[in-house]
Amino acid sequence: MSKAQQSAAPAPGGVAAAMSALILAVLLAALDQTIVSTALPRMAEDLDGFDDIAWVSAAYLLASTAVTPLWGKLGDMFGRKRLYLASTSIFLIASVACGLARNLPELIGARVLQGMGGGGMIVLTFALVGDIVAPSERGRYQGMFGSVYGVASIVGPLLGGVFTDQLSWRWAFLINLPVGIVALAVAARALPAATRGAKARVDYLGATVLAAIATGLVLITSFGERWGWGSPAIVGLIVATVALGALLVPVERRAAAPVLPPAMLGSRTVVFSSLIGFFANAAMFAVLVYLPTYLQIVHGVSATLSGVSMLPLVAGLVISQSLAGRWAAHVERLRTILLAGLAANLAGLLLLGTIGAATDTIVLSVYFLITGVGIGMVPMVVLTTVQNSVPATDLGAASAVVTFARSIGAAFGVAVFGTLLNTGFADRAQALPTATGFDAARPDTIGLLPAALRDTARDAFAHATALGYLWIAPALAVGIVLALFLRPARKTDDGAGAAATPSAGAKETVQARAA
Repeated sequence: MSKAQQSAAPAPGGVAAAMSALILAVLLAALDQTIVSTALPRMAEDLDGFDDIAWVSAAYLLASTAVTPLWGKLGDMFGRKRLYLASTSIFLIASVACGLARNLPELIGARVLQGMGGGGMIVLTFALVGDIVAPSERGRYQGMFGSVYGVASIVGPLLGGVFTDQLSWRWAFLINLPVGIVALAVAARALPAATRGAKARVDYLGATVLAAIATGLVLITSFGERWGWGSPAIVGLIVATVALGALLVPVERRAAAPVLPPAMLGSRTVVFSSLIGFFANAAMFAVLVYLPTYLQIVHGVSATLSGVSMLPLVAGLVISQSLAGRWAAHVERLRTILLAGLAANLAGLLLLGTIGAATDTIVLSVYFLITGVGIGMVPMVVLTTVQNSVPATDLGAASAVVTFARSIGAAFGVAVFGTLLNTGFADRAQALPTATGFDAARPDTIGLLPAALRDTARDAFAHATALGYLWIAPALAVGIVLALFLRPARKTDDGAGAAATPSAGAKETVQARAA
């Protein structure tokens, strides 16, 4: 075994300890995108900032998306372990700052810093899996992180509600500290020793252009409806973002160590996989964010019970992630698994397109289960396919490309579905009286209507929700078409194929299992 290989092997504690630290970190970063949602009204009340409270969520999403490519490339250049420990430390320090914020500007500033750390935690985690385990094992381990995201999307809002009602909204941030310290300590001991790539100047210009593109995309998707899709601000952002996108390719071609290597932009596997990840995440977050709202408004359940009602979706997601990870040990099955997942997800959306105010709970559970099965198969396969198609020196950059696409897809899906839902509901609810305080632009005011009219309003909201899913479904159809032309790299555990040799520790792990 060479010295280079020895440096890449997992430290004492093995793969299990390293993976436990990574899963804890991903759980924290994923929860921070969801746990805040239910606490926002109380934050706005305590910090006197109702007009700008949306920035608390947008600041985290913007920062985490903008820095993703830079973290990935820096990990390739200077060693992923030290960058991972740094990003986790930034996240924890910022979490304390969020919990101690005295006003809204302080909270928003701390959320920007927290997003910068969280973005690094996510992308470096995915790249570290490529370092720790062999190509045939990556699918199974990457699947665990997809399950973490699904669980976080359901558990996060529930925890946020509990902290807000029973303790304080500040605990939505402070809870990160004890969990994060444990994850940090285990990671420092168990992760593979940091190895440096080829020495080169950091591509600051490319990173800046990419960050500006991410900023534009997040602002457009987060505030398009609020500011008006045809407003000068949104139109200006769209024009500027497109112009920066055109500038990116020549900038990266001239860079000595581009943060986004031009070869990746020319790789059909990377481009198609990233687009599939974009469309799949758009559909996934449209489901995870808005189905609980449908259950609360239409079926009148509490926030806690809406989370319980979503358990069939989480169960389908976790089970399909686990099975798909095992099946993906054979690389030639990756495209089959991807097509099956996209098809199941599309079927789930079409079924959700039939829901109404009177849809039975058991029927909903079946629809949720099918949708969850589809959601669970896709993210892991997309990331594994890309990682198997690039050399080890580009694992961080490749993981960052996919993570970037998925983050923008999530923001895009939430924004587009929210616009479709609000527009559809307002159109059908215009005839309802407003003297009672009901506002057709705000579904949460349905409870102010007279009892005789509430069913009409709930039916309008259910119809708008169903129609929104039918409009989102074509995104998955596009993903299926792209998957048909995808050719996952055939790569053995000893390094044969398109990508580089996995770590010696990874090979030993596989050999031990085979024995």
